[in-house]
Amino acid sequence: MSDSRRAWMTNGVLCLLGMGLLLLTREYAWEYGGVGHYVIGASGCSGWSVWFYVAAVAVVLTQPVNRATLGLVLGFAIALQMLTLFADPFSSSDLYRYVWDGVVQHAHVNPYRYVPGNAALEFLRAPNQDTYDMINRRDYAVTIYPPFAQMIFWLVTWFSPTMQAMKAAMVGFECLTVWALLRLLRRMGRPAEQVLLFAWCPLLAWEIALAGHVDAAVFAFVVLALLFRHRGQPVWTGVFLGLAVMTKFYPLVLLPALWMRDGSARGLRRLGDWRLPTALLGVVVAGYAVYASAGWRVFGFLGGYAKEEGIDSGARFFLLDLMQSLPGLHGTPKAVFVGIAVVLLGVLTWWGWKFAAVQRFDGSIPHPSAIKLRVDGEPGFVTVAMWLAFALMLLFSPHYPWYIVWLIPFFALTPSPTLLMYLMMFFYMFTTALADGTAPKMFVLNRILYGAVAGAFLLEMTVLRRWLRRVA
Repeated sequence: MSDSRRAWMTNGVLCLLGMGLLLLTREYAWEYGGVGHYVIGASGCSGWSVWFYVAAVAVVLTQPVNRATLGLVLGFAIALQMLTLFADPFSSSDLYRYVWDGVVQHAHVNPYRYVPGNAALEFLRAPNQDTYDMINRRDYAVTIYPPFAQMIFWLVTWFSPTMQAMKAAMVGFECLTVWALLRLLRRMGRPAEQVLLFAWCPLLAWEIALAGHVDAAVFAFVVLALLFRHRGQPVWTGVFLGLAVMTKFYPLVLLPALWMRDGSARGLRRLGDWRLPTALLGVVVAGYAVYASAGWRVFGFLGGYAKEEGIDSGARFFLLDLMQSLPGLHGTPKAVFVGIAVVLLGVLTWWGWKFAAVQRFDGSIPHPSAIKLRVDGEPGFVTVAMWLAFALMLLFSPHYPWYIVWLIPFFALTPSPTLLMYLMMFFYMFTTALADGTAPKMFVLNRILYGAVAGAFLLEMTVLRRWLRRVA
């Protein structure tokens, strides 16, 4: 059979898989959110979505495509987001805090100054009662979101102080990410159709278009930072990394990967170019300066959140919990775990800096991390950034699916089976009965999740390594 006919077969299969994802997304967003029940259950929706998405990933990475394929991929991606955009969010109420923070700023009040329930903001309640009633922690927690997130909230509510406007803005950040990924894939010599790995991921429809999480802005700025890093523009790299950090703090872990020198002529020309971290620092300082009238309260509910989520005590960290369950390690303090985590991230950084300095992009030097379907033109900093971000999530062991969506663009650029396992198992497991928030069940959930990721990593490093290179 000719490649042309096989490409049209690819398109036909992708259409069927895309329709399956649409039906499952509708089931989740409208059957439960609209009438309060499922036909196949939340875990049924997520479980089948995983299989349809993984099948689509396998098809687009291994089968021939034609000029119609990219349009098909983007068309279904838009349909998935539009299907959930107009449904009411029900898995999280964070969206209402976004809108409230924007409304507060338009009243010329610093959002870090008062909790929503404070009497000083009572005059804002009646005009925004539907929003106020849905705010979580409204009586004791000031906002937790960093300065640039607040600027996004201000800008969106300037157009419309509504939930739908905020969700539309987050979908807009998704579109920006798709554009940046297409540009970056082209520069890396990858097929544009590989953007499916990002655009069809069911986590996006559930956590961005439906729940409206600001993490969409985070991954948009991260991908833009990667794009400008590939172009060898350190100032813009630092600016966009700074915007990501000022939206949610955790992208700061990417700084060593983006700052390092690699073997690509497109990368930064020398190690120690201070323009990148200086630009990042400038964005951070400018962001906090805008809201400096709140004093130390500009850091918001960050400390309270750390206590509430068990970060201060260490109860949040599954790997620490696992260590403490082993014989002889019951009394392992949090400080030991934090030290191990810092060493691990330091080793990953050192490996990245050393490896990238000697890497050639013709595939002649074996890649010591994830095996990609193509190694031609693969910038070392992308792989190192992916592993740093992935390692941070494994160490942090988040309890909410939207915390991991910023990893999806890395999967689109570096299709690691290990990362795919983590994303899909996390997505599925947190729709099961194990995800009830209680410590015993969460320990079992994470043990299954981390066990599956460890198994995938071993397979990737052994059995899949040779096969993936053969099909590349």
